[in-house]
Amino acid sequence: MLADDLKQLLASSFAFYLKAKNFHWNVEGPDFSQYHKFFDKLATEVFESTDLAAEYIRVLDVYAPGSLMRYQELSVIQDQTKIPRAELMFEELKTDNEKLLALIGTAIASAKAENQEGILNFLAERQDAHGKHNWMLRSFLKKARA
Repeated sequence: MLADDLKQLLASSFAFYLKAKNFHWNVEGPDFSQYHKFFDKLATEVFESTDLAAEYIRVLDVYAPGSLMRYQELSVIQDQTKIPRAELMFEELKTDNEKLLALIGTAIASAKAENQEGILNFLAERQDAHGKHNWMLRSFLKKARA
């Protein structure tokens, strides 16, 4: 059901945002400035998408989840309570971003099945944004040219 897919996407996006913001605040090392800016930009972009996800849930005449407890229940993104080193931050966000891409793919299938073109457009934009995030996260982790 599309509404359920969007709820899971909303909760997981919020969890991803919070993790990226945590990494923004706590990253250290010689590339601090670059990483600090990147994590902030990433967190902000994902956070801005959460309002639209919630509004599309309401378009479907379903209530949007709005509590940390409910987000924790719905999210596929695991919380991070430790402060990993910078490289591990990138690895974790890349893995989490791939989970978001999978959720978006599932929601796209539901939007098509339910003939929700407006929501489908939103999801396609999110797929594009997370595809770009994946490229950037992958690039930070690359050690040598292929």
